[in-house]
Amino acid sequence: MNVKVLLFATLRDRAGSKFLELEIPDAMNVGDLKHRIATDFPTLRESMNSVLVAINREYAFDEGLIPVNAEIAMFPPVSGG
Repeated sequence: MNVKVLLFATLRDRAGSKFLELEIPDAMNVGDLKHRIATDFPTLRESMNSVLVAINREYAFDEGLIPVNAEIAMFPPVSGG
């Protein structure tokens, strides 16, 4: 299936794009997607260790499966004070 991964903040800067378009197998989980992005996009490799992922506007963990027609977004960790 084809997916579009929206990128925010420093991820967008490192990728040089607002999103990535990928062909992924059905039943891929979030952890596998992060590994795939780290492999295919070396400028994002380091960020995949701490990135926050949302699927259909809800945070997702590495074990979560990516459903068909999912809206996927990735955010760098946020800190503040």
